[in-house]
Amino acid sequence: MPVDLWDHEKARRALAERDLAAAIRHFRQYTGASQTTVGSLAGLAQSDVSAIERGVRQVQSVDVLTRIAEGLAIPLSLLGLAGETGSADHPARRNSPVPLLMAAKVTGAELEDDVRRRELMTGALGLGAVLITGTGSEAAAAEPAGQNPAAAMERALFEPVAGRPTTLSDLAEALATARGLFSGARYTALGSALPPLIATAEATRDATTGRTRERAQAAVARAYVLATELAVKQHSEAAWATADRALIAARASGDPRPLSDAARVLAITMRRAGRSAAAVDFLARTATSLVAEKSGPQADTLAARVCLLMTAAYTAASGGRRSTALDLLQEAEETAGRIPAAESGRPAGLFTISASPAEVSMYRISSLTVLGTPDDAVQYVRRVEPAQLANTERVARYLTDTARMWHQLGDGRRTFIALRAIEHTAPEEVRRPAVRTLTADLLYRPGSLPGLREFAARTGAVAA
Repeated sequence: MPVDLWDHEKARRALAERDLAAAIRHFRQYTGASQTTVGSLAGLAQSDVSAIERGVRQVQSVDVLTRIAEGLAIPLSLLGLAGETGSADHPARRNSPVPLLMAAKVTGAELEDDVRRRELMTGALGLGAVLITGTGSEAAAAEPAGQNPAAAMERALFEPVAGRPTTLSDLAEALATARGLFSGARYTALGSALPPLIATAEATRDATTGRTRERAQAAVARAYVLATELAVKQHSEAAWATADRALIAARASGDPRPLSDAARVLAITMRRAGRSAAAVDFLARTATSLVAEKSGPQADTLAARVCLLMTAAYTAASGGRRSTALDLLQEAEETAGRIPAAESGRPAGLFTISASPAEVSMYRISSLTVLGTPDDAVQYVRRVEPAQLANTERVARYLTDTARMWHQLGDGRRTFIALRAIEHTAPEEVRRPAVRTLTADLLYRPGSLPGLREFAARTGAVAA
């Protein structure tokens, strides 16, 4: 790294204005670092670095600003993060949002307070205005008109479609169909199916009482879990609203299984907003509560715990907490080994993720890669057979993690092989913003790979 890297006038001006996009471009220009390298230094996913650099995502917390500064050797004073007591670098404010956002600090305990969570969404993110005007959604910015699979779902959050009550069996069947669309990585069809599904589930809940209402609440929660999964994949800020609604409905259902589903997607949304530490605490407390509520090695309870531990591990890794991430992965692997074999032969798990040794290995790949040690992840690639994974979406996730690992190792050929495998397995997965960003970054690296430019154009990574 050049000693005078941050002495350049344009760099100091960008930092004074907290223009992180310009600062990252400056860093990459003078060091030759890839977006993946920047991400590993700052504890961010490569897709998040790309979004910041393209100006479609604004850094919203001092914690993330500080990690970027420390990772890229930016003097904290140039970002206004050092100096007086009570300033942004003070320990009591390290996890607070950037002052311009005027949002309250969220601690681990406050995550369970619905009022604070709504303040975060409406005050800090301006979510309603963002989605109604369409100016702040990363998905809307990244996708050509009519090609954002989450668009219909986003509109329905603030312009709900009409729904009529139905029977619990019909509702369960519709929910299973939507889950099948997600598992098959058919995101466009899922985006179209979610608004009427959510409307029907809510209408059914509102028309029932007692235990029937609780079961309908569980269906509402899982419909919003699917909506959050889709929003996260499309980098849409709608994830804050859908995750919040999922958690409220799950709590009302009294069922720990949809509560685990909702907790997981809310934690993922928090992680993407730079709140990794609080998200890990939230997941750990939820996993502990599952053990406390049921005694004995019930398959559902153990599987839910594994799923929460895996998500917590990757979240910790994204925040640069290596020992925590590895400890959580080890606990997940040991717990997965205690799950009784199901008669159906299918792995147990939560609504959108399974709990199996193969899944734990997949999370090891992604966690070690985001920690900046992809060489340690290679051994786990060999342990996973795609057929061991539960569905197409999970296979696509494994291939994406593998592509990121090879990319960080500088192996362009294997990265491209993995990307083409994603296209073959799940054509819509390869058009996600994160995968398109990875493709574009590979395209503009030195060297030439036959067919890469055509692939990039075909998948929307570059203009055709």
